Amino acid sequence: MQNFPPLYLLRHGQTNWNRDRRIQGQMESNLTKLGRDHATRQGEILRGLNLPPEILALCSPLSRTRETAEIALGMIGLVPQFDVRLKEVHMGRWEGSYYDDLLVAQPELKKLGVLQLCLASDGENADDMRDRAAAFLAEQTGPTVIVSHGIIMSFLRGHILGSSLSEMEAMDRAHGVVIEISDGQEKIHR
Repeated sequence: MQNFPPLYLLRHGQTNWNRDRRIQGQMESNLTKLGRDHATRQGEILRGLNLPPEILALCSPLSRTRETAEIALGMIGLVPQFDVRLKEVHMGRWEGSYYDDLLVAQPELKKLGVLQLCLASDGENADDMRDRAAAFLAEQTGPTVIVSHGIIMSFLRGHILGSSLSEMEAMDRAHGVVIEISDGQEKIHR
């Protein structure tokens, strides 16, 4: 197993589209009040951790992660740099659709978990996501806070932990938590 520096992963707070069960992918949507509360909670969690002084912050450039970072990282005085590789999985023509409408039109998708459903679109596939996660992680040399999205974070975690797709499917992708990965071990701070 490759040795990675300590990482602290934050999924963006709840958005209007999360609440409405609308497929976001790389499209933009705003945080809800609950989403801003999620980001505040993440800032509180980060403030309670013993973060190294040399820690960096990297963030997806999408607006929901930028707003989450502004709230959560602002509480600990970190300003993120932006990296397009931290964007959510691109879900092709499904982006902007409602999950319920998609499942009515294609009922065979109902048997898939969230991660597998996202990868079943005409957008990015599992190999694309693995490559993107691996390239990003190969450049990380020190402790880093990462503000990103549920599916790409599953691939980042999966790469570090050596997880299969089914193991990544089962991963917790909750809002409002901080996932710490250090020495090949994962801990979820709530």
